[in-house]
Amino acid sequence: MTAEAMEAGPRAGSAADGGRPLRIALLTYKGNPFCGGQGVYVRHLSRELARLGHHVEVIGSQPYPVLDAVGEGVGLTELPSLDLYRQPDPFRTPKRDEYRDWIDALEVATMWTGGFPEPLTFSLRARRLLAARRGDFDVVHDNQTLGYGLLAPLGAPLVTTIHHPITVDRQLELDAAQDWKRRASVRRWYAFTRMQKRVSRRLPSVLTVSGSSRQEIVDHLGVRPERVHVVPIGADTDLWSPDPSVPEVAGRIVTTSSADVPLKGLVYLIEALAKLRTEIPDAHLVVVGKRADEGPVARAIERYGLDGDAVRFVKGISDRELVDLVRGAQVACVPSLYEGFSLPAAEAMATGTPLVATTGGAIPEVAGPDGETCLAVPPGDAGALAAALGRLLGPGGTELRTRLGAAGRARVLDRFTWARAAEGTARHYRDAVAAHAARGARRRPVAAACQDR
Repeated sequence: MTAEAMEAGPRAGSAADGGRPLRIALLTYKGNPFCGGQGVYVRHLSRELARLGHHVEVIGSQPYPVLDAVGEGVGLTELPSLDLYRQPDPFRTPKRDEYRDWIDALEVATMWTGGFPEPLTFSLRARRLLAARRGDFDVVHDNQTLGYGLLAPLGAPLVTTIHHPITVDRQLELDAAQDWKRRASVRRWYAFTRMQKRVSRRLPSVLTVSGSSRQEIVDHLGVRPERVHVVPIGADTDLWSPDPSVPEVAGRIVTTSSADVPLKGLVYLIEALAKLRTEIPDAHLVVVGKRADEGPVARAIERYGLDGDAVRFVKGISDRELVDLVRGAQVACVPSLYEGFSLPAAEAMATGTPLVATTGGAIPEVAGPDGETCLAVPPGDAGALAAALGRLLGPGGTELRTRLGAAGRARVLDRFTWARAAEGTARHYRDAVAAHAARGARRRPVAAACQDR
């Protein structure tokens, strides 16, 4: 169940900030490092925290995290669920001998009734593990589980990252639902967001990745503003870097998107591509993500006659293949209606590939000013997307692509790296440890006075 046993105490010496190394429990209920921000966050943050001299134990459920620094200050403890959404049999019913306890039964019952159980059930399993490991950690860092189990005493101060409130995703899916049955299904699936609202309001220290997300957390979840702190994340700028040896493919646009998640806005990019190809016939789109056989995106591809080479989906490629795919594109595009940060924007900019992005959510905080480090367009506007892409791909676009690409990489190097993210996160760990110790010191005299009576 567990990787190699973790040492009980901190490593010898000092961390990069001069303080003693911290023992960190980093919790993640989903650890896929190749899609979705949570797995990417855990992979890179754990590595950079270890480089600062701290000891990180990642405690994760399926799909288990892939970590870069195991044995070099990072360990992995697997906390298995029933893995009800695994491929190729998602929404499966487990066999009788797979059930281990009442948490497993709760997980299946919630799935059977159309809900999403993993944040709650992972938090309950994590609470049990941390209770058994009391004293092993200086700080517990929850990566957006926000489950009831984390409200129990954990033996160490709790810091939580909320990338953005999932209530935003819920509302966008409700807005896109075409009938009452679909709306009822969306409400049931997102029922866990009620729990996350209640839990988040009781958290002493919340980290988030952008000013936009901070405001959404205050507005949507009701967290007090003074408890929410912005620590931007970033790109692995060693991996995501320019490489002139990678040939540029004429007309190529690249985007990262789940096909039918309304928040990602892919359907508007498909419509924009159809408009663009009337003037630039070799314009084509490569989507990093799974192709949906049905739904709005599939219908748009069919309606505009964009099958074949016009739109291609790729998945399951290596990091190096993905980076080269972006390097070889003439334009990267983020068509999202909303993002809490946008790692794809930062990563594309880090390669020197010029970016067209919407102004949804926190994207402008990452992508920068229109015309300086990117071309910015309103979310949900296919015509504006087509016009911006045409400026970069059409006659005379070479100079603009070169200028935006260079300025974009400079912006990422200056503001958005994982090393900076780890330094900022570690500062908040130390604040949380100090506050926890101060609360304990205040309680001790009260307890002593009660005993004297």
